[in-house]
Amino acid sequence: MPVEKRSHDTSNGSLPYIFSSANTNQPAPLVLFLHGARDRGTDINVLLKWGLPHFVDSSESLPYVFVAPQLPEGQTWVDRADDVIALLDELIASQPIDASRVILSGFSLGTAGAWHIAASHPGRFAGLVAVSGRVPKTLEESQLTALKEIPIQIFQGGKDEKLSIDDAQHIVDTLRGVGGTIDFTVLPDGDHFIADEVYSKPELQQWLVSQTRRTFVIA
Repeated sequence: MPVEKRSHDTSNGSLPYIFSSANTNQPAPLVLFLHGARDRGTDINVLLKWGLPHFVDSSESLPYVFVAPQLPEGQTWVDRADDVIALLDELIASQPIDASRVILSGFSLGTAGAWHIAASHPGRFAGLVAVSGRVPKTLEESQLTALKEIPIQIFQGGKDEKLSIDDAQHIVDTLRGVGGTIDFTVLPDGDHFIADEVYSKPELQQWLVSQTRRTFVIA
């Protein structure tokens, strides 16, 4: 589905983003995607070359609204977390979006950002998809516990030299230990760059639109 290129103004400067509407007039789910380190810069077209943005751009129609902001060089998603939430608020206010069905996903650097943003705003999201990325070391276990109400999908390549399967398994075990709903998928022959394979899976695409935000209870 052809995407639009837009920009969101913030006190930290503009935040360019890719946007695609849903193939329905009813309030639709929204999938918010955070890219990896190598796609930072000033050319937003690089996002469309692979992974979830490429899947969305090359699909005829999809049942969810899609948004993918782009970081400038040298910044991380933790740096711009407030701006990402502000963009989300603006879209929910201006588009036919079901605010109870917002999915946050990230690849690599974007996964670290997704963990941080979800843990900081756990009542905002219906699901989290983490691909080829680690949990930020600055995230405390108490913050991870806040994610127990959010269904989470974690994908990692078995031959990813940048990430340890053991580290990912530790996070999975921690979250499951506090009652979290976690699916951990290892692609045995996959390296770090598994995004094309992961996001094109029909099962994951169905999962993205089948989640509804749970009632968030603060312990």
